[in-house]
Amino acid sequence: MSILDVLKERGFVEAVTHEEELINYLNGNNVTCYIGFDPTASSLHVGSLVCIMALAHMQRMGHRPIALVGGGTGLIGDPSGKTEMRKVITQEQIDENKEGIKKQLSRFLDFSYGKALLLDNGDWLKSLHYIPFLRDIGRYFSVNRMIKAESYKMRLDSEEGLSFIEFNYMLLQAYDFMELSSLYNCMLQMGGSDQWGNIVAGIDLVRRTQQKNAFGITFPLITTSSGIKMGKTHKGAVWLDPDRTTPYEYYQFWINTDDADVVRFLALFTFLPMKEIQEVRRLEGSQLNAAKVILAFEATFIAHGREEALGAFESTAAMFGAPDIADNLIPSSNIPRKGNNSYKEDAIPSSVCQMKLIDEENGITAVDMFIIAELVQSKSEAKRLITQGGGYINGQRVNSFDQKITAADIQDGAILLRVGKKKFHKVIMEK
Repeated sequence: MSILDVLKERGFVEAVTHEEELINYLNGNNVTCYIGFDPTASSLHVGSLVCIMALAHMQRMGHRPIALVGGGTGLIGDPSGKTEMRKVITQEQIDENKEGIKKQLSRFLDFSYGKALLLDNGDWLKSLHYIPFLRDIGRYFSVNRMIKAESYKMRLDSEEGLSFIEFNYMLLQAYDFMELSSLYNCMLQMGGSDQWGNIVAGIDLVRRTQQKNAFGITFPLITTSSGIKMGKTHKGAVWLDPDRTTPYEYYQFWINTDDADVVRFLALFTFLPMKEIQEVRRLEGSQLNAAKVILAFEATFIAHGREEALGAFESTAAMFGAPDIADNLIPSSNIPRKGNNSYKEDAIPSSVCQMKLIDEENGITAVDMFIIAELVQSKSEAKRLITQGGGYINGQRVNSFDQKITAADIQDGAILLRVGKKKFHKVIMEK
């Protein structure tokens, strides 16, 4: 089975260029491919996972992936998929964000001995001279064709319009492809479906300037069965940085997957064999819930390591009981199965609070405690939560927002707060 077959079977592929030629190229070579990552934040998020996992599959099949951080293009901003201009960020912010991205990608890719490369397009873009660039590169681009690209059409039709600085983005991304093909013999670019126009422009530039055949693969926009986009632009974003989204919270995100998405997400976001994943299609009820536990464990394992995955698994078991995962359910998973009853709570998000805060004046209100734990952002949000019956202290529902929490509520040196059914926070009390 070729890498293209693997990607298609697992649901990664939306479109390819020159498919027959691409198949021959992939079958006959150990190829180098690349995907670009925008350094506008210090962390990637679950919306980036399809691209990251695709690179990981390429490496597992013997090919060399390049993760290209946009240290140069990040100074401009990609208009693709955006209805308004991105905020321009500084070089200092980009440098800081690059370090966070490097650390996260190392969880998915092996960069040792050149097996994968982490590059920055700022290394060649920032030294370009404008007049030579227009003369040598710009002459290959048709404005008529560019404005027909979906990434530009959306912005042209928006109220804000398309700025000239963003109009240059396609040329710069195409230049990246040309540079990588020249320096690293990288002839395959991959990316989200919104990158199709940019990828095709790069293929055309490589052909015109180097007389080489280059290729592209795009991935579908991943949404949940309810139509919500998986990414950082939505409230409740799930980050790969454990300081932004703890491994426990990351695990909870996956375990709360909708029934209709379990098989698809197992295929996209784990390395488990497809033959075993396909068996999940016939499951329902408790068996399907057990498959969600495996999804959560494997996804957390990949992003944060085995220790954090076990910690999240054990903490969840401590709260809700040990899951019954049959030996024949996705047997390739290394998740703990039946008979493992040693669970701990230390992976539950926690914070430290001084005892004097609840000793004074017979304690503090439940509203203040939820704010201290940062489970809510304001008193009005806390009151709304409690009024709707969604706030719990030590497993007991809070009946009123002025309910007092005192030293009597401390159990084993801590107070356990809960929002809704599955969001926990432990407040550790110190003298």
